Amino acid sequence: MNKKFLLLAICALFAVSAFAQNPKREFRGAWMHTINQWQYSKQSTEENKAYLIDQLNLLQKAGCNAVIWQVRPSADALYVSNYEPWSRFLSGKAGVAPIPMWDPLQFMIDECHARGMELHAWLNPYRVTTSEKEELPVNHIFYQYPERFVRYGSQLYFDPGWPENIEFISNVVNDIVSHYDVDAIHMDDYFYPYPIVGVDFPDDKSYAVYGNGMDRGDWRRQNCDKLIEKLHTTIVDAKPWVRFGISPFGIWRNKKSDPRGSETNGLQNYDALYADVLLWTEKGWVDYMMPQLYWEREHKLASHDILNEWWAKNNNGRHMYIGQSVNRTMDKADLAPSAEASQLRSKIEMSRAFPDGIHGNCWWPGYSVTRNYKGIADSLANDLQSTIALVPAYPWISTEAPAIVDVKAKDGILSWIAPAEEGKVTDVVRYVVYRFADKKSVNLEDASAIVVVTPNTTFEANEKGVYVVTALNRANNESPASKPVEIK
Repeated sequence: MNKKFLLLAICALFAVSAFAQNPKREFRGAWMHTINQWQYSKQSTEENKAYLIDQLNLLQKAGCNAVIWQVRPSADALYVSNYEPWSRFLSGKAGVAPIPMWDPLQFMIDECHARGMELHAWLNPYRVTTSEKEELPVNHIFYQYPERFVRYGSQLYFDPGWPENIEFISNVVNDIVSHYDVDAIHMDDYFYPYPIVGVDFPDDKSYAVYGNGMDRGDWRRQNCDKLIEKLHTTIVDAKPWVRFGISPFGIWRNKKSDPRGSETNGLQNYDALYADVLLWTEKGWVDYMMPQLYWEREHKLASHDILNEWWAKNNNGRHMYIGQSVNRTMDKADLAPSAEASQLRSKIEMSRAFPDGIHGNCWWPGYSVTRNYKGIADSLANDLQSTIALVPAYPWISTEAPAIVDVKAKDGILSWIAPAEEGKVTDVVRYVVYRFADKKSVNLEDASAIVVVTPNTTFEANEKGVYVVTALNRANNESPASKPVEIK
C-alpha cells in the first residue's frame, strides 16, 4: 500500500473547506433491511406506506440517491412472487399476504422513482430460515425437494452444489426483473454461510454427485461462480439495463494467503464464504461491487484505510461503492491531526480521494441514517452530501446519451415532452433541472446548480434565474443541456 500517497491525499482533502463542492456523480445508497424488522408486521398497510414514505423523505434529505431494499430476506417475498411465499416479516406469518393487499416492492419503486432515486432489489440467495423454530408454509419449495436443502447450525439453506438450486434462484431473479421496474438486483455477503468453528458445511451428497474429484473449496467456489454468471445472463437477457451488484464481506483475501490480497488478517471471502468476488468483476458478471468496510480506520486486523485503497485498485473496470457502518463510523473519533468527533468526514473524503477507483458509498443500516444517529443525517444533508448527486453512468451497458430536451416556460412553469419509451436502455427515465445566476454561468459540472432530479415533465420554478434541463436514460447517461430559459 502506498501509505505516503494516501496520507497526502487525505491531508489535501482536509485542507479544503468543509463546504467544498461535492461530486456531481456519486452513488449515495442506504440499505433498508426487512429481516427481523418486525415493525412492518405490526403496522397496517397504510401505516407501513406512511412509514416508508417518511424513511425515503429522510434519506433524500440526507442526500441519498439509491435505496437497497431487502425484498427476499430468506427464500420469501415482499412482493408478488410466482415462486416463493409472502415474508413473515411483512405479514407476521410466512405465506400470508398482507391485508389489505399491497405490494411493498412496487410501492418502493414508485416512491423512489418519484424522488429521482434508484431502487435496488436486495435478495439473499441461499438462506431459507433464520432459526430452528421457524415454520415454512406448506407450499414452500423445501417440501417439494427436501434433498436440495441442508441444515447448518440452526438454519436451513439451499445447497449451492445442486444445479437445480441455481436454476430456481435464477427463476426468482427473472421473476422480479421481468415484472418490476427495478434499477438493479443486489446481493450481500451471504453466499456459503459464515463458518461455524469445527463444523463443516454438510454438502457431502451434492459433492458426491457433482464434485468430480475437485478440491472441495474449489468446487464450492465454482458453484458460487456458476450462480453469479447465471444471474448475470438472466438479467441481461430480460432487461440489459438492470444492473447486478454484490456487497461482499470486506476482505477478498489476506496478503499472507495471496500476493494479490490486502494487508489484513481477517476472515476471507475466497476461503471462508467461497465467494471469489474479484473473479466476478474480472469476468464482467457484476456491474458494481460494494465491499462492507465496516471497520474503524485504525483497526489492527482490517484497517478501513488499507481496504479502501485496496478495493479502489481492484475494481477491474466496474463501479466500486464502499459499504459504511453508520454506528461504527459515528462512534469513533477520527485520527490525529483531525479533531472530528467521528470518522464520517475522513471516510467519505477518503473514498473521494480515488475518483477512478471508488464511485460512492452506501450506509448501513439506512434506519440509522433516518434516526439521525449521532447527527449523521445532519452532517450529510448540510455538508458531505449537501448537493444533489447523479448516480454514475455505466459505459459498459451503454454510452449513448439522450437527445436534448426542448424546454418551454409559461407563468413560471417549465415543461417539456418525454420521448416514448421503447423498452431499451436508451429510454429516458429521469430529468435533471439546473438553476444558474445567468446564461454565462451555465455549467453542467456544477453540482450545486442541480435543483431536482425527477421523472416528471414539468417543474415549478419558484426562484429567479436561468434554468436548463437534461435527460437521463437507464444507463444514467446525460443529454446535453437544453436551451437556457430565464425566469424573472
